[in-house]
Amino acid sequence: MNLPNRKRTRLKEYDYSTPGAYFVTICTKDKKCLLSKIVGEGVSALPQNILTNIGKTVNQEILKIELHYANVRVDKYVIMPNHIHMIIVISETEGINPFPTIKCDISNIVGKFKAGVSRIVGNAFMHSAENELWQKSFHDHIIRGEEDYQKIWQYIDTNHLKWEQDKFYIKE
Repeated sequence: MNLPNRKRTRLKEYDYSTPGAYFVTICTKDKKCLLSKIVGEGVSALPQNILTNIGKTVNQEILKIELHYANVRVDKYVIMPNHIHMIIVISETEGINPFPTIKCDISNIVGKFKAGVSRIVGNAFMHSAENELWQKSFHDHIIRGEEDYQKIWQYIDTNHLKWEQDKFYIKE
């Protein structure tokens, strides 16, 4: 059986454990709105991003990323209804990795994060393969310079205010 070739999502020759800042987007499977609800949209109210129980678990697991890797921090993030944006920074600081067998690169950081959320949420949410929480893979962008970093920071900061214009928007 001929399977379609999957589009490569990472740069071919780039080492994603290289110190630097990375903009990461992780989507729920089939873009299901499971993580939060944007409420209060309209003329008089600013939209508020209210986390669901799954979104609260996602938030807790994002905060734990820095505990798993001595040289990784999450500078900024937003949990949207069906996706997450994060700025993940890998520093040159050599520290003790509590998981020394796990390479500290973006793919492993995101994979461990997704697995952790799925494990916690799994008992209550996933009863079969059709109910997977995450879309396979994720999108990344290597942040190149201060201007790029500030533009992405601003995008994350205001993402929930522009939910209806977001490319991942699905009317509920």
